[in-house]
Amino acid sequence: MSRNRSSAGRGQGTKPKTSGGSGTGQVRIIGGQWRSRKLPIKDLEGLRPTTDRVRETLFNWIAPHLPHARVLDCFGGSGALALEALSRYASFAKVFELQREAANQLKTNLQTLKCDSAEVVNGDTLALLASGTAEGFDIVFIDPPFRKGLAEATLNALKAHDWLKPGALVYLETESELASMALPEGFDELKHKLAGQVCYRLLQFNAGEQTP
Repeated sequence: MSRNRSSAGRGQGTKPKTSGGSGTGQVRIIGGQWRSRKLPIKDLEGLRPTTDRVRETLFNWIAPHLPHARVLDCFGGSGALALEALSRYASFAKVFELQREAANQLKTNLQTLKCDSAEVVNGDTLALLASGTAEGFDIVFIDPPFRKGLAEATLNALKAHDWLKPGALVYLETESELASMALPEGFDELKHKLAGQVCYRLLQFNAGEQTP
């Protein structure tokens, strides 16, 4: 399995596997039009969907902003966050995922749901962000591999290459030791919680506050 600076199985590196090596696991959609649907995910090393409890908190935070939103998931893994957003009527989701098997499984799951409002891109996240985008996003999910220095690098790349609309919401999930990390200029913290070894927070991008 290929690993580089942007290894994009959600939680690759030091996080646990999804199940006991049986070949496949499952992810459950919590709310919206596909509520309670269970979809298969590849049991790849380090692949760890955001837990139901954390996802429920996150989507309670962003619920008013989801309908018609353009969503970007920078480290897709199982696709749990993008699928949840689409279930709750986001208009479009773009997902970056380095591991080909995981990316292909997410494409299959989208077909199962008859969802044509998503794009899954198999590739290195930081390289993909560096290519820029023609249209910014309203909501961005960042749940990178732990202890690889990707959280700050991803935030900086999003800002530098115009992926964020003014006022965009950014969900950031990291190892708990980064709970006090300094945020790049232009990002304000709105919410912050700890769950075991995981720190998760909601940020807002304020483009007007950046130094020219």
